[in-house]
Amino acid sequence: MQIGKGDVLTIDMNSAAGTNGAGGAEVAPLIELRDVVFSYTGHTVVDGVSLRVDRGELVALLGPNGCGKTTIMRLINGLELADAGAYLFDGHVIDAAYLKDSAAAQRFHQRVGFVFQNADAQLFCATVGEEVAFGPAQMGLPTDELERRVRDAMELFQVADLVDASPYQLSGGQKKRVALAAVVSMNPDILVLDEPTNGLDEDSCDIVVNFLLAYVAAGKTVLMSTHHQDLVRRLGARAIYIDRYHHVVEAPVPSYGTESGATD
Repeated sequence: MQIGKGDVLTIDMNSAAGTNGAGGAEVAPLIELRDVVFSYTGHTVVDGVSLRVDRGELVALLGPNGCGKTTIMRLINGLELADAGAYLFDGHVIDAAYLKDSAAAQRFHQRVGFVFQNADAQLFCATVGEEVAFGPAQMGLPTDELERRVRDAMELFQVADLVDASPYQLSGGQKKRVALAAVVSMNPDILVLDEPTNGLDEDSCDIVVNFLLAYVAAGKTVLMSTHHQDLVRRLGARAIYIDRYHHVVEAPVPSYGTESGATD
């Protein structure tokens, strides 16, 4: 199945445009962190991080365990709030005051699709079909649009045959694909993926990679964390490296990490 107009990932070409607007004016990045600091119980895990992700980009965060990649993902999804610095989404500062507005928070979470490294953390419905339908059902979509999104998302990740299965009885790779389908069914502006290919077999990894390539080609945006250099190369992603001191180094993929995004 191809991604394009009429599919679950119909593109709004205004929001999917590049960094230059009318007359060459610069458009705000979709994601921007400005000198962000975050600590857990007095231990700094994000230390003065600044980065930006523009519309239509595929960006990979790399770095050793404990460098703060997952925390950055949680900050971007609004699950954590910075102790200092600023996080802007599409030009809006995302802070406690912004997220306290329930309507603004709902719009924000519909536009930012977050998939956890551990799919079990976000699967909670009785069947796969209900899981994929849950997000769009909260958006008040017409029944035919809801059904189309669910059908298309399940086809994209090849889980349509599991529609009546319990998510808890699936393999790790199937769970990850169901979690992706559930988020994609909401048609977010950006996918934020924490280690999207960890634990996947080669076939599941190929499904995810092919989807991400098509998703970005259709004008959407992806930010992912990974340890896998070859995955970054395969996707043609822009690499941002987080060092063990929790600082950002934007550079070619460093000589570290594993060479595979799939399990043996």
